[in-house]
Amino acid sequence: MEEAVRTVLSAAALAISIAADDLQELDALRIRYLGRKGDLTQLFKELGKVPEKDRPAAGKLLNEAKLELESSLSAAVERAKRRLLEGREQLDVTVPGRWPLRGRLHPVTQIALECSKIFNSLGFETVEGPEVELDYYNFEALNIPKDHPARDMQDTFYISDEVVLRTHTSPLQVRVMEKRRPPLRIIAPGRTYRCDSDATHTPMFHQVEGLMVGEDISFGDLKGILTIFVHQMFGSDVALRFRPSFFPFTEPSAEVDIACVMCRGQGCRVCSQTGWLEILGSGMVDPEVFKMVGYDPDRVTGFAFGMGIERIAMLKFGIDDLRLFFENDLRFLRQF
Repeated sequence: MEEAVRTVLSAAALAISIAADDLQELDALRIRYLGRKGDLTQLFKELGKVPEKDRPAAGKLLNEAKLELESSLSAAVERAKRRLLEGREQLDVTVPGRWPLRGRLHPVTQIALECSKIFNSLGFETVEGPEVELDYYNFEALNIPKDHPARDMQDTFYISDEVVLRTHTSPLQVRVMEKRRPPLRIIAPGRTYRCDSDATHTPMFHQVEGLMVGEDISFGDLKGILTIFVHQMFGSDVALRFRPSFFPFTEPSAEVDIACVMCRGQGCRVCSQTGWLEILGSGMVDPEVFKMVGYDPDRVTGFAFGMGIERIAMLKFGIDDLRLFFENDLRFLRQF
């Protein structure tokens, strides 16, 4: 037994010295010699074969060998850990700390919040609705029946014949009017979708739709509200104009232009030398839309408007490519 114990201890000492700084190898040696099937553990199982008179001495020898081997392994592990720490960069607690990186609101989100803030201050309530919309709300209830040529103006993502990804946030006009009686004034910011992609169009974009309904609401009220919005968004010195246009759900209709923010109305490449930039569409709600929701067009009137948030952000920040908003380039986003 004594000879066997010396052999195990000698082999273990050599293996420990070779393993040196390898913590994984040292743990493997612990299992090899002290594990349930380890070499030293097997010698403990041989005690039953030792003559009874020699058994106490053999047991003492084995216990001393186990303690010696455990001590050698523990010392080797501690040395290995110290060497690993010495090889690493030491922490200097006197060095000033680094400020953590802080997130920023995306420029489109910033403009959406600013639009909401301006209209909320004018008494408009913010509402939300589904992005996957029924054809009825997206088109028909807005005076755009299935055979209407205006459908060609909007390249629609169809999920089925009766379900679409909304092409504008105007469906919320109908949804809100179905549930409420006038007077009301709402804005509906949100994501919208169209099959289009270039420097000024993306398949997914954001809009803010506005609606005001009540007695004796006039086109003058529409002009007043939108003039306040433009001056608060772009500055009180920015000129604007209302240009006749056509939308199926408003009559009369107008597009709103502002003096080019790049050249201040002098004419440049951005505004095609006209000095003006179109920012939104608007008009008085068509009586047919009121009839669809059960309003009496002889008793109430109202106006609606809609604008692309990315379009406003491009003009506000001087950005010439819409796709920059969606590329997640931190060099671009950190500027905002």
